[in-house]
Amino acid sequence: MKTKNWVIIILAVLVFSSCQNSSKKEGTTKSGESDISLTGAGATFPMPYYNMVFNQYTENTGAEVTYGGIGSGGGIRSLTDRVVDFGATDAYLEDEQLAEMPAEVVHIPTVIGAVVIAYNLPNVEGLKLSDDLLEKIFMGEITRWNHPEIQNNNPDLSLPDLAINVIYRSDGSGTTHIFSDYMAKISPRWEKEVGAGKALQWPVGMGAKGNPGVAGTIKQTEGSIGYIGSEYAFAQKIQSASVQNSSGKYILPSTESVSAAAKGNIPDDTRVMLTNSDDPDAYPISGFTWIIIYKEQNYNSRTREQALGTVELLSWLVSDEAQGMAEKVHYSPLADATVEKAKAILQSVTWEGESLLNISETNEQ
Repeated sequence: MKTKNWVIIILAVLVFSSCQNSSKKEGTTKSGESDISLTGAGATFPMPYYNMVFNQYTENTGAEVTYGGIGSGGGIRSLTDRVVDFGATDAYLEDEQLAEMPAEVVHIPTVIGAVVIAYNLPNVEGLKLSDDLLEKIFMGEITRWNHPEIQNNNPDLSLPDLAINVIYRSDGSGTTHIFSDYMAKISPRWEKEVGAGKALQWPVGMGAKGNPGVAGTIKQTEGSIGYIGSEYAFAQKIQSASVQNSSGKYILPSTESVSAAAKGNIPDDTRVMLTNSDDPDAYPISGFTWIIIYKEQNYNSRTREQALGTVELLSWLVSDEAQGMAEKVHYSPLADATVEKAKAILQSVTWEGESLLNISETNEQ
């Protein structure tokens, strides 16, 4: 049943894309082709950023970009089935997943985001949650907000005698992967009993679909707590807790604290989790989000122009213009060193063995 549902969503995205393409005004991409239409699907975590930058790209070039937020798992499946030009995920593909793909896949990091611990406690601002408290709350061991351990960690707050309602993602989610990867690093018990991944067997709580679904449920449910992309908390004015990082500091997400999580060595393929950074100023539940595409773009019935349009879009996403827009929706731009790695990956994307970026540059001359 779940497979049928996401297939229906993808078909709806494709139909919408087709309608948009047929009704839009004439546009020209850098590759010289008018009316290029690109379709992607996947993670909801970066969706506010993607909606903004894709609209800007259409204004810049005339190329339509349609994006469906169906979760990282759906994005990976969509690319596997080759029904989109690109997938989007907050959980990079492990080696065994890459080996199962129909052809070689590359990851393009696009932005850095924070997963916040959002909660709904009227008149309770400035909540601080330690590693131990996060484990006990999300494992269902601590069930009321005025529990002595929470109160002792927050002596200046007046916590209500109210049941804790844990809200989690019900769909395959990169946001879940980032959160659970962090939990597995700070809690041996969590690592053993729950683990890390896009979909989990939750010890306690209620599921909701997508970041919008979790955010909406938390906002409507007094006493609730869950994890969502930071922009969803900011946009809906949902409270967020300070989280204890590896240095013992309680940190809120900001451009600076999220960027700090990405300091250090990033592998050339950029497949790395940024959670629980050892940087003393880092917000600990931070992560890259990626767009994934096939390295060889000549497959199925795609045209060379469609492939060029895909690579040109991704090249623009790591440009100064697109990265400069990240802070507007509470994401952090990629560091210069990461941008260079992203550009090197894009340089390796080909059409019949020839670099598409080289073809694009030739067309511009």
